[in-house]
Amino acid sequence: MDMQARHTLTASERSRLLPFVVASGEISPRDQRDLMERPFFSLSKTKRTTPILYAAGDTRVEVFGMPEHGMATIWDADVLIWAASQIVEAENLGLTTSRFLRFTPYQLLTGIGRQTGARDYGLLRAALARLQSTVVATTIRHGQNWRRQQFSWITEWEICASRNGRAAGVEIVIPEWLYRGVIDRSLVLAIDPAYFRLTGGIERWLYRVARKHAGRQPTGWTFEIGHLHQKSGSLMRPSDFAIQIRRAAASQPLPGYRLSIERAGVRELLRILPTDLSTHPVDNYVNSIRTSHASTIGTSHAGLSGLHTHKPQLSLWPETAIPALNLSNLDSNSYVDGKRRSADNPSCPSIAPFTGPGDGP
Repeated sequence: MDMQARHTLTASERSRLLPFVVASGEISPRDQRDLMERPFFSLSKTKRTTPILYAAGDTRVEVFGMPEHGMATIWDADVLIWAASQIVEAENLGLTTSRFLRFTPYQLLTGIGRQTGARDYGLLRAALARLQSTVVATTIRHGQNWRRQQFSWITEWEICASRNGRAAGVEIVIPEWLYRGVIDRSLVLAIDPAYFRLTGGIERWLYRVARKHAGRQPTGWTFEIGHLHQKSGSLMRPSDFAIQIRRAAASQPLPGYRLSIERAGVRELLRILPTDLSTHPVDNYVNSIRTSHASTIGTSHAGLSGLHTHKPQLSLWPETAIPALNLSNLDSNSYVDGKRRSADNPSCPSIAPFTGPGDGP
């Protein structure tokens, strides 16, 4: 399907969905479990157009970046983490949410620890463009009669400007696949706010792996470094990737976790152990899979759902008031107490070595 046809199909999404207007206030960041353990994003700030092709048993993840913008990066994923966090918090309060979110750039940027200067607003525009142009195809959480789902991280977005030309409001629509993975509480984990301060792509990816797999287990979790390389989707050579993992173990950058390198015969392993356990579990049950609250008739400025906040920030729209579960993953290649657990298929297709700049800041 060409890009023009895709645009025709998605252009009216905001007219069919009731908008969820994000309120002000700090909330605990949450991440979506599937995004934490599979290679969905580029780990490099250098533009990447080489696809990610990952296979583990029946699980497939394919990610394609368009030449104009490149693939969405793990820093761009902060937008999705922030959106997921807002949806979870609102659902906790019994408010109606939607795939269609309205918010101010200030809310988003401060929520993910960014500055709010002109450059940061420009970087936000670039991130939204990459998130929309990146195409993802996966068999994860496929429907009963469907084997593969294809979508973009953002199906539609618009930045509204004030009279002086400054970005004053943002509208985005996230895909149904992601929305369903957020409102199903078993698929969401709280993460440490310090995650947003991690500067390296591999460090950020390692934290998400640690939070997803090691959690608060006293014995932590252990991976073969070669297997971690496959799970990361990195374009680095396996030997260079291993060097980066050793450097991370030496510098200990992950909040709440300690890394150590171990040996099991000829295999080099990374053990991830929880330390101060500064992250908090996601609380309050939210009903699992349901629809995205589509309306039958409406406009992109349809009436708002939820309660109005009594302390709104500067926004184009009135705001609604928005005042963990850690399941052990069995689908991983790990060693616990010297015994190998059920694993992702170690013989999955690998990506050709990359000869350009390495992953990282």
